[in-house]
Amino acid sequence: MSIHIALIAHDRKKEEMVDFVIAYEHVLAGNQLYATGTTGQRIMDNTSLKVHRFMSGPMGGDQQIGALIAVNQMDLIVFLRDPLMAQPHEPDITALLRLADVHGIPVATNLATAELLIKALERGDFGWRELVEKHKPDLGPA
Repeated sequence: MSIHIALIAHDRKKEEMVDFVIAYEHVLAGNQLYATGTTGQRIMDNTSLKVHRFMSGPMGGDQQIGALIAVNQMDLIVFLRDPLMAQPHEPDITALLRLADVHGIPVATNLATAELLIKALERGDFGWRELVEKHKPDLGPA
């Protein structure tokens, strides 16, 4: 089963994200990967993974990922946040995390939780998302 995974990292966490993705490239391969601008580019520069890149977070990338959550097109989010640095787009971050909570999307905001979720993915523990996929709302023609 291929799932949709968002990979987001604040500036001082981008290197950690790249290291994480390199370590778990074998698990992430075969899934649909999404990322905000620079994070996605750095992942593609350092792995063989294909990543659908959105705008950078402050320019609307967090909201683009949030839109996918709202229409049940996202299954897992790894968002390595920098808790020691104020972010100019904090309202967008809060909205993204709120949407994930509303729609029951697992979110990792640090490496420890990211590893737990990626190990669950590796074991096949995301089968419950198949049931959710079956009940996706029909959005009709665009």
